[in-house]
This record gives sequence, structure tokens and C-alpha cells, in this order.
Amino acid sequence: MTYFLLFFSLFLPLKFSIMKLGLNFNEILTATMVLFAVIDILGSIPIIIDLRKKVGHIQSEKASIISAIIMIAFLFVGEGILKLVGIDVGSFAVAGSFILFFLAIEMILGITLFKDDEPESASVVPLAFPLIAGAGSLTSILSLKAEYSTINILIAIILNMIFVYAVLKSSQKIEKLIGKAGIGVIRKVFGIILLAIAVKLFVTNIKTLL
Repeated sequence: MTYFLLFFSLFLPLKFSIMKLGLNFNEILTATMVLFAVIDILGSIPIIIDLRKKVGHIQSEKASIISAIIMIAFLFVGEGILKLVGIDVGSFAVAGSFILFFLAIEMILGITLFKDDEPESASVVPLAFPLIAGAGSLTSILSLKAEYSTINILIAIILNMIFVYAVLKSSQKIEKLIGKAGIGVIRKVFGIILLAIAVKLFVTNIKTLL
């Protein structure tokens, strides 16, 4: 009983602190999965390996940090930029849901509808943008912001950047471990998840516009 009361006394303040911050683990999980699918760092392993062969070294730390800065900056100032051009977040989210939809179709069917050009070197700029923090990632961030709390999206970005750093550091080992077939399966699974989330974003935000 004493241990239960001690746990309860510690848990309650923690729970209220989490509620005050607006933390929602479901939102964090969903946002993390969306960004993971859109960034598609596992699917980019062949590109990363080719870059490593060309220049001999990948700037994993700098690429991850710069990517995080770009995405976090867009999370906080992206909405302001939209307001300057007279676009609300709801409208942008609907447009973003179409981008996510087509990205998901690419992942599921293994076709190419649109892709950024592959970077020619392993310097910070080509890796950070557009390979990691590309148009799809930035669009996804603002689309998620129309529905989820900023703090939850921020945590999702940080979690993804940690994973991106780990993949960049050990891309060759991951390719050998998972194999091309494994990477293909992961792409299709997350493509289906991304497709479902795109539909949800569209339905949620189209109601506010109508």
C-alpha cells in the first residue's frame, strides 16, 4: 500500500506536467511514423552508399543537425510564411495530404511519380536538403501541425533525426542486414500507413474548410 501511494504521488504531478505541456503519445507516434515514411531514410540507403563510395566519407553529424534545424525552423515559421501569402494551415494541410497520398502510392507500387534529383556529393547541403529535409518532409510538418500539437511534432522530428543519424553512420551494415528485399517490404508497409494517414488528414481538414 505504501509503495502504491508513493507511486501515485509521483505519477500525478508527472501526469499533470505532461498534460500542461500538451504531450500526447499517440500524436508523437503518428507524427513520427509519418515523417519516417516520408523521409524514407532506409529507402535512401543505396544513394547514401553510392555517395560514400564516391567521396569516401559522409558527414552524418552535420547532415542530421542541419536537417533537424531546417525542419524545426519550418515547424515554427512555416505557418507565418503561409499567412504572408494568404494561405491558412487547413488549406495547406489538404494540399499536403495529396503530396502524402502520391508519396504513398510511389512506396506501395514501386513507381516514380516525382523525385528530387539525387545529390552528387556527400556534403551537408545535398544530404540535409533535399535528401532528408525535402519538400515532402516540410509539407508533412505543416500538414501535421494543422491537427497535432507543436510539441508532439517537435519530438517526432528529433526522434527521426536520431534514427537518420544512426542510419547514416551504419548504412552499409543495415543494407547487409536487411537486404534490398527487406528494405522493399519496409517501404510498402510504411507506404500503406502513410496512405491511411493522408486520407485522415484530408478528411479532417476538408471539413474545416467546408
